[in-house]
Amino acid sequence: MTEVVTARRPTAMIADDEPLLRESLTRLLAQTWPELEVVAQARNGRAAVESFEAQHPDICFLDVHMPGLSGIEAARFIGRRAHVVFVTAYDQYAVQAFDQGALDYLVKPVELSRLMDTVARLKERLRATPEIPDTAALLDQLAARVFKNAAPTSLRWLRVSVGQALRLVSADEIDFLRSEDKYTLVAWHDPAGQPAEGLVRTPLKELINQLDAEQFVQVHRSVVVNLRAIKQVLRGHNETANIHLKYRADVLPVSRTFLHHFRMM
Repeated sequence: MTEVVTARRPTAMIADDEPLLRESLTRLLAQTWPELEVVAQARNGRAAVESFEAQHPDICFLDVHMPGLSGIEAARFIGRRAHVVFVTAYDQYAVQAFDQGALDYLVKPVELSRLMDTVARLKERLRATPEIPDTAALLDQLAARVFKNAAPTSLRWLRVSVGQALRLVSADEIDFLRSEDKYTLVAWHDPAGQPAEGLVRTPLKELINQLDAEQFVQVHRSVVVNLRAIKQVLRGHNETANIHLKYRADVLPVSRTFLHHFRMM
């Protein structure tokens, strides 16, 4: 009698910056779980998030250390919408999360026997757990263990609401941020230079300290600008100035308090 796991074939995504490991894991999954359909592969964290939004796989195999956006950050973005299995070369980082039973992990190089155990757990979760547990707190603990020896890093990505959609915006693409009461308006440009805007549910005053101080400066009590997005700064009246941007027509005010950033003009 054929085992029925779900009403449809379960689907998976594999995200790893090492192509050979992606291919190896795909082969092992085909061997241990023939019903599983690998619908997407991603070579970095951002591509993983984009592939997830496009394919909505049931299971995500995420390398912990990926360029740009780590596997843990990608898992935070995915939230409760998929079962996550971390793939790591540093097993000590994931022991705590694994022991608490809400997250699973595989150690590189992936061994067939360990993968079989993981597959068995995933099948049981897909069968028995209609709702995926909230792992946000667990991911915070895991991030603290993984990055405890790393130097503090600035915010590299923002999750921005655009209508009913959620966009992941790189800090490098941001043109400026402006306070909007309890929210912050984020203005950015896409790789083609097209401007876009959205909101984050964090006040600007809390975001400022998380941004790279070498890249972002406050120019007004309600405005922070990306220095790389500036086209030119024109002097105004009474020790003020106006900032003109490369990718949009907005003109940003520079108040007297913050004019020191442009004293050389």
